[in-house]
Amino acid sequence: MLRWLIVVFLALIIFSGLQKWLEKIGIGRLPGDFRFRLFGREFFIPITSTLLLSMVAAGIAHWL
Repeated sequence: MLRWLIVVFLALIIFSGLQKWLEKIGIGRLPGDFRFRLFGREFFIPITSTLLLSMVAAGIAHWL
């Protein structure tokens, strides 16, 4: 359980860092991707994009 929590946390950090590039290709603006502003900072939680990209990665891993 702890391993999956770490993986999800790392995925959120990576998505936050690549947010500008991913928005250009349409990922990060899907329904279920939350963006909110708190104390002058913008936070981004890409739940749907994370699920979509993990399914793509699982498909590629299964294919290989």
